[in-house]
Amino acid sequence: MTLERKLLQKKARIGVVGLGYVGLPLAVEYAARGFETVGIDVDSTKVAAVNSGRNYIADVEEKKFKSAVKRKTLTALDHYDCVSSLDVIYICVPTPFTANKEPDISFIVAATEQIAKGLRRDHLIVLKSTTFPNTTEGYVKPILEKSGLKVGRDFHLAFSPERIDPGNKKWTTANTPVVVGGVTPECTKVACLALQQIVSKVVSVSSPRVAEMEKLLENIFRSVNIALVNELAQLCDRMGGINMWEVVEAAATKPFGFLPFYPGPGIGGHCILIDPYYLEWLARQHDFQTNFITLAAETNENMPFYVKNMVLREISMLPVSFREAKILVMGIAFKKDVDDIRHSPALKVMELLHADGARNIRYNDPFVPNVKVDGLAFESSALTKELIKESDCVVITTDHSSYDYDFIVKNAKLVVDTRNATKNVKSGREKIVLLGDGV
Repeated sequence: MTLERKLLQKKARIGVVGLGYVGLPLAVEYAARGFETVGIDVDSTKVAAVNSGRNYIADVEEKKFKSAVKRKTLTALDHYDCVSSLDVIYICVPTPFTANKEPDISFIVAATEQIAKGLRRDHLIVLKSTTFPNTTEGYVKPILEKSGLKVGRDFHLAFSPERIDPGNKKWTTANTPVVVGGVTPECTKVACLALQQIVSKVVSVSSPRVAEMEKLLENIFRSVNIALVNELAQLCDRMGGINMWEVVEAAATKPFGFLPFYPGPGIGGHCILIDPYYLEWLARQHDFQTNFITLAAETNENMPFYVKNMVLREISMLPVSFREAKILVMGIAFKKDVDDIRHSPALKVMELLHADGARNIRYNDPFVPNVKVDGLAFESSALTKELIKESDCVVITTDHSSYDYDFIVKNAKLVVDTRNATKNVKSGREKIVLLGDGV
């Protein structure tokens, strides 16, 4: 039976390497549609969690996940022994950068080397990890072809970037359009067919390189625009008399030619922070400098330092030393209403405050019970009236919907708001110092 027929008849066995924010939702979606799906992860705790029916990704629908595990359409392994028995294999592993901000595709390479050991004819391999152009053809393809099999003749290879937005209830794995670029037209065709079994809209492009660059464009677009409003927010602070949040809202009334982006304490998550440096590294290989893109990334990375200085400035006007000041950080996830702390700017703010001498830092986050910052262990403090009242400075770094901002401002002595979370608070506004508000 051909792979195409297996896919159409739901008889294809699906493998997903990497059971994180991208891989687990993908695996659950296939399993929920009746495909026998195997997740592979070197983290045995994730494997045990999946096999026991314990969901650890908030975006995965609990009922759908437990049903798939119960029906045994979803299982997990901490090894690659099953590769030869699979028909479609997705690679969804991390792609961080090094200390020197150069791409680290070692997880992709390691996963590909393991897959190559069990590669067989009619396999479809799809890389989904965000990376720089030519990763699929320049790194994954040669490793797989060491098996003696050839792409396009013996097996299929494609790149289809992930489009996961943690916490987004509207756009999920199933209804978010995806892009696919195969090494050959037939590779593209088969990869599109595989994804069409679970995704409502699949868009094909001419090559993996186009798909890889497209993904970088998506995230760099956001990085550049966020940097623009972050820089303008700093200017508004310097000038006085202008609220940057009001400026953005006013500009957003234009029905064409403008998309609203908002300032904040920095950017987090996996893609927006990292992708500009992936492209910068690649550009240098071609004697090209991505000056504009790199400057935007640096502007965003500077925001936690700017927020730290705001806190320092405000505490310096209080009758307490910075070292002794009680600082309460509100929200440490990288965005509202999620438990994802990857590259969270709030963690950087805490690290910088501690490095500058603050010794009474506490935090609250309903989604993150404990965390380590610069080697120090912190636990989320219960958000009580007493905690807020005794804090010399409350710093809002993540604007979780569950927070009662009227309650917070009412009981706080001082609030540094980096997210405009207190915009609807009427009473006690004299206590609020808002990022991007020079009023």
